[in-house]
Amino acid sequence: MAVEVRAEPTPNPNAMKLTANQVIFEGSGSASFKKGDEPDHPLAKELLAIEGVDNIFGFQDFVTVNKEPDAEWDAVLSQVEEAFGKVYD
Repeated sequence: MAVEVRAEPTPNPNAMKLTANQVIFEGSGSASFKKGDEPDHPLAKELLAIEGVDNIFGFQDFVTVNKEPDAEWDAVLSQVEEAFGKVYD
């Protein structure tokens, strides 16, 4: 099943919350990864490979992507969309 994702800005201009229509991080704990980490989670791995992504935080049906200050959201979000498609389509 293809995942549907809704992007929502946060008070931090370098962070975007992405909420999915299904659970993407299993379990009761949160997951946090930064650039340079090598996570086992397939989506986390794809997101951290995107140029301009600094770190991510995930819990159940959402992930917050934090970009580097000089990265542009238009470029980052199009690649985030591709990452979701690659992992969940």
